[in-house]
Amino acid sequence: MAITPRDKRKKDPQYALKTLLAGGVAGCMAKSAVAPLDRVKILFQANQPHFQKYSGSVLGVFRASREIFSSRGLLGLFQGHSMTLLRIFPSSAIKFMSVEQYRMILMPDPSMKSHGREFVAGALAGLTSAVSTYPLDLVRVRLAYDTSVVSSGSRLWSTLRHIHSEPSYQKRWLKLPILNFYRGCGMTLLGMVPYAGSTFWTYSVLTGLCRNAYPELTTVPPDVGPQVTNREGNPKVFLKWWAELVCGGLAGAMGQTVSYPIEVVRRRIQVAGAMGHSAYTTPGRIIKEIYATKGIRGFFVGLSIGYIKVTPMFAIAFFVYEEMKQFLRID
Repeated sequence: MAITPRDKRKKDPQYALKTLLAGGVAGCMAKSAVAPLDRVKILFQANQPHFQKYSGSVLGVFRASREIFSSRGLLGLFQGHSMTLLRIFPSSAIKFMSVEQYRMILMPDPSMKSHGREFVAGALAGLTSAVSTYPLDLVRVRLAYDTSVVSSGSRLWSTLRHIHSEPSYQKRWLKLPILNFYRGCGMTLLGMVPYAGSTFWTYSVLTGLCRNAYPELTTVPPDVGPQVTNREGNPKVFLKWWAELVCGGLAGAMGQTVSYPIEVVRRRIQVAGAMGHSAYTTPGRIIKEIYATKGIRGFFVGLSIGYIKVTPMFAIAFFVYEEMKQFLRID
């Protein structure tokens, strides 16, 4: 059963809802697969004192994971994951839905497709998603940073109260406790432009390369699978499962590489209140502190675990998203 070309679906609410669902499911499955690595990465990035002895090496990742498992069990490796899922479903759903909408706005005609517009569509989608779900991300980071042995329910409410009661990091004329839940949001938005932009752009380039340069090796025969029509009105060519995974993984690695220093600074800002630092901690001060104590390498602490986590995460996310789109008969 063929579907309507994309240009006729620009204002179709069903298309938007289906991409929301596909994106949300993809994000949750991908994030669950790498949740233990995400916990350790946050501990490294945020300079958690007890775990700094493990940072700086791939083996340190597994040693830190082993210590968490020994003291807290399997649940310790998934600490804060319920908050992660609560955040990642709307975040991933909005991101994937938005990138489809921005592509149709920026490239209403196939002839208008370009690398620049593809990058901008991805960047705008990332910004839209980040602004919509940032408070959930802040709470998730705080939960992952906390190493105390407390029940998950008590920890969540304690974290929420602590963030709300922290001295406002905003200017004196704008001291609103609710804005504490947006601590580090500026750095998040700054990092999201290269992160989401390069991720979606790289994925688009790689999948296009597979379809155009190596179709026999990487694509599914046209008589196999669902019949879905692309925006040009032709049957959509689907990639084989391994090609989807490779393209998604490489796209995630690219996004991680170009935005990682900004992410390190952002994590430090997010946990500043929990670490007892000044309420007026600024990105500039944190950058100076990182450079003074660890040099350039300090901006890449945890990057190895970032690759270990992000590569399979985006491989799974893009793969599941494309599978969901096939299931829902959309392009």
